[in-house]
Amino acid sequence: MTLSVEADQLDLTRFLKRGDHIVSGHAGGEPTTLIEAVVAQGRGLDLSLFAATSFSGLYDARAGEAVKVSSIGAIGQLRALTAVNRLTVIPLHIAQIGPLIDQGLLPCDVAFIQVSPADAEGNHSLGLISDHVLNAVAKARLVIAEVNDQVPYTLGATIPASKVDVAVQVSRAPVAAPGAKIGATDAAIAKIAAGYIQDGSTLQTGVGAMPDAILQLLRDRQDLGFHSGMMGDCVVDLIEAGVVTNARKPFDAGITITGALIGTQRLYGFADRNPKLGMRDYAYTHGEAVLTKLPKLVTINSAIEVDLTGQVNAEQSGAAYMGGTGGQVDFVRSGVRSEGGWSIIALPATAKGGAISRITAQLSGPVTTARTDVDVIVTEFGSAELRGRSLAERAKRLVAIAHPDYREPLDREAFEIARRGF
Repeated sequence: MTLSVEADQLDLTRFLKRGDHIVSGHAGGEPTTLIEAVVAQGRGLDLSLFAATSFSGLYDARAGEAVKVSSIGAIGQLRALTAVNRLTVIPLHIAQIGPLIDQGLLPCDVAFIQVSPADAEGNHSLGLISDHVLNAVAKARLVIAEVNDQVPYTLGATIPASKVDVAVQVSRAPVAAPGAKIGATDAAIAKIAAGYIQDGSTLQTGVGAMPDAILQLLRDRQDLGFHSGMMGDCVVDLIEAGVVTNARKPFDAGITITGALIGTQRLYGFADRNPKLGMRDYAYTHGEAVLTKLPKLVTINSAIEVDLTGQVNAEQSGAAYMGGTGGQVDFVRSGVRSEGGWSIIALPATAKGGAISRITAQLSGPVTTARTDVDVIVTEFGSAELRGRSLAERAKRLVAIAHPDYREPLDREAFEIARRGF
C-alpha cells in the first residue's frame, strides 16, 4: 500500500537505511523536494546518490557533505561538485545506466522519482524524463515518488500507483533550464553547421546556446524530424512553425521522440498529453538499431577540444572536469552510419577569451569519442570533414578551422604527422 505524505511532513529517516544507494531522477525530472530533504536529513546515514545530470542548482558543496554524489559527469550544474571534489565520476554512456542498474553494477536500494498525478486508471506519467527511471523502480527496495501536480502528463512510460511505496504530494514548478544567450561565435558556428541539414533530415541535438542557434536557422527547411535524448524550447518553435513535422521518418511518423524535456514552462505545457510527442527510454532514443534506420540523421554534439587526428575530449580540461560522455558516442556513430547522415562535433576555436586553442596537438583530457568514429568538426572558421581521411589530411583540415593565431604552431605539428604518416 502506498503511504501518502505531505512535503512538509516528510522524514526520510523513517524510510532510508544506513548505507543506502539512491538513484534519482534528473534533468527536468529531478525530484527537487526529495533532494532538498536528503541534503537536510541525510547526514550520518552514509548515503550514496546517483544523478545523471542536474539543472536545479541543489547539488552544491552542502549537498556533497550530506550525501556521496556520483554521476556520469559534470553535466549541467553538477560542475559545482567537481569544483569542490565532491563528485564521483563513473564513465558511462548514458544509455548504459539502465542495464547497469538491472545488473546490480549500479546499486539501487532506493529510487527517487518525480511523476505527474495519476490518471483515471491509476497510472502516473514519468513526466519530463523517460530514461532509466523504470529500471530504478524495478530494482529498488523502496520507491519514493514526488507527485507533482505541475508536472505534465506526457505520453510514453507510466508507473502504476501501486508501485510507489511513498508518495510525497507537492505543487511546485519543475526544474527549468531557460535558453542561454547566443553569442556571435555561437551564431557563426551555427551558420556552418546548419548547412548540413537538408529538407527531410532528422535531428539530434543537445540544449544550450549553440544548439539553439542552429535550430533558429532552420525556419526555411521542410519536413524535419526530431529524435534525440533531450529536447528544449526551440524545438517547439520549429514544430509550431511547421518545420519539424516528422513526416518523412520511416517510423514514428508525425511524432517527435525524446527522452528528456529540459526547458521552460513553454516546453512543459506543450508536452502535456500531446500525442505528437513521444517520451522514450534511452535504449530507444540512443539505440543504434533504432538510429541507423533513420535516413539523413544529423547529430550535433559539442566538445571541449579536438586533437589534430580527430580525437574528441568532451569531459575534462586539465584538472577541471567539465562535461561527460552522455550520449555523444551513440549519436556520432549512428549519424555516420545513417544513409545520407552526418555527425557534427561543434565547438568554438578557442577558450578563455582566446588564450587556449581548442584545436590542439594533444588533448588535455580523456578521449570521449575516438577518431575512428568522428565525422565532421565545425568551428566558427569552417568545417573539417574527416570521414575516410588519412591522419595527415585530417590534421591539415583541422588546422584550417583553428583560430588564425594558432595555425602556425599547429601547422608544424601537422607537418610532423604528414612526415611520419601517423
